[in-house]
Amino acid sequence: MTVDERAHKGRTLSTRSRGLLLLALTVLTACGGSGNNPIGNPPTVSNPATQGGRKLSFAYFQRCINPIFFTTIANNQCGASGCHDSVNGTGGALRVTGSATVVDLTNPANTPDVVRTTDMYRNFYSAQGQVLLATPDQSRLLIKPLVQGVLHGGGQIFANTSDPNVQLMEFWIRNPAPQGQDEFSFDPNAGTC
Repeated sequence: MTVDERAHKGRTLSTRSRGLLLLALTVLTACGGSGNNPIGNPPTVSNPATQGGRKLSFAYFQRCINPIFFTTIANNQCGASGCHDSVNGTGGALRVTGSATVVDLTNPANTPDVVRTTDMYRNFYSAQGQVLLATPDQSRLLIKPLVQGVLHGGGQIFANTSDPNVQLMEFWIRNPAPQGQDEFSFDPNAGTC
């Protein structure tokens, strides 16, 4: 192959590469990108409306679930400073404050707006963020400490689903407030855990 033939072949590949690039950009533009950016997002994104609007019980949480985070299980406390403590914890999205005090929901001064500013509500909010409503077997609040198909840096905390603490969390997750009730007006198991 002569020098001229090699140079011509190099230009041919370069021309072919440019053609493929132009074809790819044309296809991407046809896919419906945003404005002049073929790989951008569309100008509006619509998320489907949530179904149900049901809420977990705050009263049951503060009486039965929050104490679990500060109970020694498998030589650890979930709410300990190295794990899920809201200040020094390194344990993922679940964050809890050990100094959270129980909120008296019968006190008229404790309106929903007041309760939502408390550490106990912050613990509740963080815990419910790890829950898929009515499906404990898919909720990270349970599958992580049981090490069921997902890693947990703290290892296996509960031996199995027969653990009484797991039973309490499953009950909380399976029994959200009826449609139209908020998290303060419903306690699925009033007075007991």
